[in-house]
Amino acid sequence: MDRQKKLLIFAAAWVSAGLLTWFLYAKTVAPQQEKQAAVLAATHDMPAGTLLRQSDVKRVNYPEHSIPKGVVSDAKDAVNHVLLVPLSNNEPVLASKLSGATTVEGMASTIGPGLRAVSVTITDASGVAGMVQPNSHVDVLFTRPGTMTEAITTTILEDVKVLSTGKQVPTGQKEDTKAPRSPVVTLVMSPADAQKLELAKNEGKISLSLRNPLDTSRTTASGPITTEVLDPSLNARIAAAKKARTTGKSGAEDSAVWKNLAAPKKEPEKPRVVVDVFRGDKHVQELFK
Repeated sequence: MDRQKKLLIFAAAWVSAGLLTWFLYAKTVAPQQEKQAAVLAATHDMPAGTLLRQSDVKRVNYPEHSIPKGVVSDAKDAVNHVLLVPLSNNEPVLASKLSGATTVEGMASTIGPGLRAVSVTITDASGVAGMVQPNSHVDVLFTRPGTMTEAITTTILEDVKVLSTGKQVPTGQKEDTKAPRSPVVTLVMSPADAQKLELAKNEGKISLSLRNPLDTSRTTASGPITTEVLDPSLNARIAAAKKARTTGKSGAEDSAVWKNLAAPKKEPEKPRVVVDVFRGDKHVQELFK
């Protein structure tokens, strides 16, 4: 074999080795270049109710396989829309997090057409110990106070969305964590349900029952719950007390039942105001109710 053929074979071997080395490097060591797509993201943290401006959004590249469903890719589809939920810095803007196009800023603009917002005062007990948060879903319970024969509890509204809790912080301002939180929950509902809730607020006690947002089922309860569930023999004892009272043969126990359960409650005595009056060397006290 002549010298020229040996050189050609040697050169071909070097080229083959180089190509094989590059192929292995590209597959195992070199970073993989994934296909990218431009989406819209937030330029800074923003609370719910913020009216988006051009400076609030930016275009960023995301790997195509990581792009969330429903993401907004064009700024014109986000500008002049209000955030329904808070948005963090660099978080993709989703269409489901935006209201319709508007020029109004604030939480009121997040209320859907045909709906109303109503606030109710709660405590740790009636508000599920602080677990109720914005976008939670609750049932509204109404309790009418009174004697054991009068008190009832019933579910008046079901699957109601919570718009906000506590004191609403104006857009662009930071919340004062040291300030006491107002025990108020704002609910979104139809006008008819808003009237029902307002009537219940003035007639008795309102409580909230937290539910799974994915649970849209309705209860099949036939009516309100009375104190009979606490004392099944209550109605029978009251009926016996009434019968004994009409026949004049009421015993000590029946009389106590009738007195405690059927008799109206007395109003507490109003406090009196004592005024000292001095007339020369005489001192008298006048009482005013």
